[in-house]
Amino acid sequence: MKVLVATDKPFAKIAVDGIKEVVENAGFELVLLEKYTSQSQLIEAVADVDAMIIRSDLATKEVIDAANNIKIIVRAGAGYDNIDLVAATEKGVVAMNTPGQNSNAVAELALGMMVYAARGMFNGKSGSELKGKTLGIHAYGNVGKLVGVIAKGFGMKIAAFDPFVSADIIEADGVKVYNSVEELYSNCEYISLHIPANDKTKNSINYELLNKMPKGATLVNTARKEVVNEADLVKLLTERADFKYISDIAPNNADELLNSFAGRVYFTPKKMGAQTEEANINAGIAAANQIVNFLKNRDTTFKVN
Repeated sequence: MKVLVATDKPFAKIAVDGIKEVVENAGFELVLLEKYTSQSQLIEAVADVDAMIIRSDLATKEVIDAANNIKIIVRAGAGYDNIDLVAATEKGVVAMNTPGQNSNAVAELALGMMVYAARGMFNGKSGSELKGKTLGIHAYGNVGKLVGVIAKGFGMKIAAFDPFVSADIIEADGVKVYNSVEELYSNCEYISLHIPANDKTKNSINYELLNKMPKGATLVNTARKEVVNEADLVKLLTERADFKYISDIAPNNADELLNSFAGRVYFTPKKMGAQTEEANINAGIAAANQIVNFLKNRDTTFKVN
């Protein structure tokens, strides 16, 4: 069995060493494709592999169709919209993610971005404090839960909305539950966004919803750019000089926003949420273990298709 690690943004060496150990101890062969510069290189590399680990790399239909022997693709991270699930399913390929492995890294970044926004993006002028402010967590999964834990250390009041998580579970963490997304946004100075990008959520963070936020509000997005309606965001920022948008994913209209609303928007140069050595190690080794468990034991615990 041959396992390909295809990473435009490579794992840390310690993570690669850990992946190699897991794969080779199982009697499989590890192949590395790092810092590749074109999709054609990935297409060539998958031709004879049985499994593949990716990060933000695109497992498109073309890539999947070119993989003659592939049985499983694991995205080292929580999101998996970079895998063509339809193409994978049609070919009988199992797709997985590694939920929870990057959660602390993303949560810490979200709070760091809130501090950056509150302090005026370090412009030398007086900013504000997070203490006493209300933080709304939109989607209370692994990352959202940790954001709440860390934010409590800043003295923030925490609220959440997630129709897929029991209110009892959220309230047990000392978090106020809102029964609608509109209520959450209306009552929180900060919103930390953690929803996935799918047919129901794309463009769902729109003008009407964002305009419900109190004066001086900040939206922090460490999820996906597609969930925010870009035209509506421009309209809101134009009308509300008090509103800030901080994102780990640069939107398509990033240049327009940066030029028009300097000092109120910020985007990391590349998606940085999972960019810690610890997250590298956790997600990479988890992906390797999931591949081994699937190929040897048909374990499909984290299957997403």
